[in-house]
Amino acid sequence: MVDLRDLDRLADLRHRDPHTLLGRHVEAEGLTFRVFRPDVDEVAIIWDGVRHAMTLVHPGGIYALTLPEIGTAPPPGAYQVAIVGTAGEHRFCDPYAFSPTIGALDLHLFGEGRHEELQRVFGAHHREHQGVWGTSFSVWAPAAERVSVVGSHNHWNGCLHMMRCLSGGVWEIFLPGVEPGEVYKFEIVDADDNILIKSDPLGREMELRPGNASRVSRDRYAWQDAAWLADREANDPQTRPLAIYEVHLGSWRQHPGPRRHHGRPNWLSYRELAAELVPYVAEMGFTHIELLPVMEHPFDGSWGYQVGGFFAPTSRYGTPDDFRAFVDACHQAGIGVILDWVPAHFPKDAFALGRFDGTALYEHLDARQGEHKQWGTYVFNYGRPEVKNFLLASALSWLAEFHIDGLRCDAVASMLYLDYAAEGAHDWVPNRYGGRENLEAVAFLRELNEVVAERHPGCLVIAEESTAWPGVTHATARGGLGFDLKWNMGWMHDTLAYFQKDPIHRAFHHNLLTFGLMYAFSERFVLPLSHDEVVHLKRSLLDKMAGDRWQKLANLRALYAHMWAHPGKKLLFMGGELGVWGEWSEEEPLDWAILGDPDHAGLQRLMRDLNHLYREIPAMWRADHLPTGFSWVDANDSAQSVVSYLRFDPDSADDYLLAVGNFTPVPRHGYRVGVPRAGIHQEVLNTDATVYGGSGMGNLGAVEAVEVESHGRPASLTLTLPPLSVLYLRAPS
Repeated sequence: MVDLRDLDRLADLRHRDPHTLLGRHVEAEGLTFRVFRPDVDEVAIIWDGVRHAMTLVHPGGIYALTLPEIGTAPPPGAYQVAIVGTAGEHRFCDPYAFSPTIGALDLHLFGEGRHEELQRVFGAHHREHQGVWGTSFSVWAPAAERVSVVGSHNHWNGCLHMMRCLSGGVWEIFLPGVEPGEVYKFEIVDADDNILIKSDPLGREMELRPGNASRVSRDRYAWQDAAWLADREANDPQTRPLAIYEVHLGSWRQHPGPRRHHGRPNWLSYRELAAELVPYVAEMGFTHIELLPVMEHPFDGSWGYQVGGFFAPTSRYGTPDDFRAFVDACHQAGIGVILDWVPAHFPKDAFALGRFDGTALYEHLDARQGEHKQWGTYVFNYGRPEVKNFLLASALSWLAEFHIDGLRCDAVASMLYLDYAAEGAHDWVPNRYGGRENLEAVAFLRELNEVVAERHPGCLVIAEESTAWPGVTHATARGGLGFDLKWNMGWMHDTLAYFQKDPIHRAFHHNLLTFGLMYAFSERFVLPLSHDEVVHLKRSLLDKMAGDRWQKLANLRALYAHMWAHPGKKLLFMGGELGVWGEWSEEEPLDWAILGDPDHAGLQRLMRDLNHLYREIPAMWRADHLPTGFSWVDANDSAQSVVSYLRFDPDSADDYLLAVGNFTPVPRHGYRVGVPRAGIHQEVLNTDATVYGGSGMGNLGAVEAVEVESHGRPASLTLTLPPLSVLYLRAPS
């Protein structure tokens, strides 16, 4: 016998397990069907072609039917519910007849924070369940009084598809007939009777902004990159060249013409980018594309760093399968794909993760721990197993579901320090030892790096970490954080500061150019010239350079050549290779017309040649993180603002590259440089070559080293150093 109080709770939309009442149940009186439809006039059950009218048993809209002669329940798909309302009759398979789609092991692993394939269980999944096709929905909301799926399938009516609460605060329902493409959200009633309408935290697709509903998605893409994946797994990326082209997909290039509906930029689609961006990057010689976050985000101006959908590629450029096609095209062209990923914080938008079930679920309740005031965002609670699991699953899903080759973790410093950007002692909470280190975040990052290394060998995890935290790229077994690479923000800051100074003053700031080698091998570094350096009134890279127009271009050419010869992997933001004059804007495409100017076309050609040389000469990358791969020839010629150094390939002791930089507009004739051995050294690069827009001064393509000791080496070259230039000379073959 059903307790009438249960019916009252159901009618009041407060029952935490409506499946115990609704659907079909074998009870003492026989087989009983119950349906909750307060919005219709008549309800019936259709079974074996027979229509059985149901009786209203509760004024709140609960209908029941008991068939006394029936002692077993039919399969969920064996009967239908028929409703009659103002729009006529509608028939459907009863969603409350189905068993849960989540098993006890899934719930246990999630509660322990160890479900590494959470995206395959939570969220919305189109599937066949108990012989019927539909979509399963599940969401974590432990403090909720009720959770319903609302969307296009039920006219956003929260009465119709109330979910059941399983252990650990996970809510679940299977809805027959809901197809891929339908939009949905979760309607959540919190403990204070507030109604919250939330997007799916594990939704795999979302509406185009300004919409923010989740969309039922289905992967139908047939990958063709098996050879790439096998090669990636078999080889250590640390021993390979890595030259990264950083890209914001919406502004790399756009369709011409006026803006589209609602002022939307004329973005290229993922598949159009596969046809245009991928060949360009391959021709330019970059090894990888790094994408500013493609995770769904509501505000264009955040560039993707305030994420609304941690499992969903942005719909700005197409569907998830369209994004898969883009990644596949990259792999087939020999290009890896790295994604910027943001585990540090999330926006406060009402539809997103913040106060998800009316409580601080994903974030800390205490604002001193749970908010980044300078960004206006919430901080993840890394000490909560389910939150840690959510982030781990997000990272792994991009690697597994989209074949991504690496993740660059944004704002790692903000995760590591409890007092990050705090205004005073009152503004942060020390850890249990009284320190400023965020111990839970440290543990999360170590686990992230261990799990990625185990499950996806060959994939990279890169830290954007701007402090001197020790051991960022050291193994976790040795107390490190376990990242594969770290952005060298100190090198970037010092080097740009040097090149912004008038050459007449550079002699007094020579250490800006050389200090980075004091710590170059303490971590495995990426040298970044990223999007952050060409926004917020910082000016473009070209406009940062000192001097008149000719000197700015010459300085930028010299900077790139110095950077490519310097130990560390490379990263350049799009447009840097063109020498654009204006700051980057996410709304406007790059100024491609500038290539009509021979000087800018020459700069682009230099970058192409640098990348191809870099890939061809193992000395430039094989020992990037080892002191055996680098040696100064002369780091101390500050008076003439000249540096010279050697790069070595440990696997081929006789192969080396000599780089010599003259960072003044004054040519240097008869400049002697020591080298390991005598013989013809080929001048494989001269940034002052006329094809790059330079003056054409140089060494006629080759110089013979003679057995005259210099700089402590047995042989030496006598060089002409062009103004504001870098030369590469390769060892005799």
